[in-house]
Amino acid sequence: MVTVIANLKGGSGKSTVIFNLALWLKEKDQLIMAFDLDPQGTLSDVADVRKDEGLEALEVLTDVEEIKNHLDKHVLVDVGASNMQDMKLAIKLADRVLIPVSPSQPDLWATQRFLKIVKECDSEDKPLELLAFINRADTHTMVRESDETEEALNTIKAIQVLPHRLCQRTMFRRTLSEGMSINEISPNSKSAKEFNTLASALYADLV
Repeated sequence: MVTVIANLKGGSGKSTVIFNLALWLKEKDQLIMAFDLDPQGTLSDVADVRKDEGLEALEVLTDVEEIKNHLDKHVLVDVGASNMQDMKLAIKLADRVLIPVSPSQPDLWATQRFLKIVKECDSEDKPLELLAFINRADTHTMVRESDETEEALNTIKAIQVLPHRLCQRTMFRRTLSEGMSINEISPNSKSAKEFNTLASALYADLV
């Protein structure tokens, strides 16, 4: 299963999601391979932090052509819009694309533009599953922007919107700075509960 985590909008939190997903799969004793095709290199950097801290290694590859050599594993691919060539190649190899969307109108516009790129890469021989979810959602119940963004996403027929949000929480930022998964840092936190619910929905066969 090749899962590409992507959007055109910077700051969507895709590297945080893919890092935690990779470690969640490791916790389930799954074979995984992570790819960092984003020139920012955040996923590679956090893997280095993890190594420096003496934690279980997370191997990260940076050559898109290597994806084809790891199809027997759970493959997770982090891509960035500034490397459009590799983004398109990764999407062509993907079984599904997971799109984190922050609650804002610019993020919605970016998602719609991104879907046009995905459509160009999609192959009739290999149906591509498109999933989206609200990332960095508002935690205050009186703020409606997350609800409004999710409602707008649900009007886009090409994608399936997962009802499992990740909120804007400091704990998620700590996972990158400390090189640890949310379950390693604070397994009983609201953040961990949110993330585990999302991961379980993405990999229902492992629950």
